[in-house]
Amino acid sequence: MLMGDDGGVLSPEILAYYQRGGETSRLSSGAGRLEFLRTWDVLTRVLPVPPATIVDVGGATGVYAGPLAVAGHAVRVIDPVPDHVAAAAGVRGVTAELGDARELPVPDDSADAVLLLGPLYHLRERADRLTAWREALRVVRPGGVVVGAAISRYAALFDGLSKNLYADPEFDDAVTDGEFGGGGYFTSAYLHHPAEARAEAEAAGLAGARTVIVEGPLAFADKELQDILADPVRTELTLDRLRVVEADPGMAAATGHLLVIGHRGGQ
Repeated sequence: MLMGDDGGVLSPEILAYYQRGGETSRLSSGAGRLEFLRTWDVLTRVLPVPPATIVDVGGATGVYAGPLAVAGHAVRVIDPVPDHVAAAAGVRGVTAELGDARELPVPDDSADAVLLLGPLYHLRERADRLTAWREALRVVRPGGVVVGAAISRYAALFDGLSKNLYADPEFDDAVTDGEFGGGGYFTSAYLHHPAEARAEAEAAGLAGARTVIVEGPLAFADKELQDILADPVRTELTLDRLRVVEADPGMAAATGHLLVIGHRGGQ
């Protein structure tokens, strides 16, 4: 979804992945669908009441921006992939433009909330991730909400084991140091230790930072998850139960994604 650290906005291999449509349907089924439903559930509880001005950094094709616009928000997508920007710009109520999470083309104090749902795992250097957080805090008004997404380091362990891919040293390396080279499975990425994601946000100045899990262990239960999502009653029950345990630190290692939520301090 977002920015690389090769001196340009995106490294060629990350750009190629998204140009092939890597983000087009990812959130429509299986673990991706649960990721969307859970992220949306959290956003509806932490974002300001509409109408609010929201900057969606790494917003891709507008998968979250569209529903946010329908809810009454004014949403601006910033993304480095031209195809994403073109698609998001076609979503009713959404504006979109090319940009880099480390240098947002957005004025100071101009947003009520900022989303970083893609940049952090594509920024492999800690300094760049902190810069992205600081840019979000620059853009948001005092007291405004910032939400960032990270991929859990142990997602590589559980995903690799559940799909019988763990013999590939790529997965072992990711668990050891968070560095995932892609290996044809995804793109190069940085996978956060559960405690690390919040610590980085706090180091960048995010106030009141807290971490919630997104999918929990169901991210790695492909067949069972398909059955759950095919049943609206089971889906709603799953969302309800995950809501209960989302902030439990004991759950943080067993999930695909984490959300770090906080606000800009001051008045």
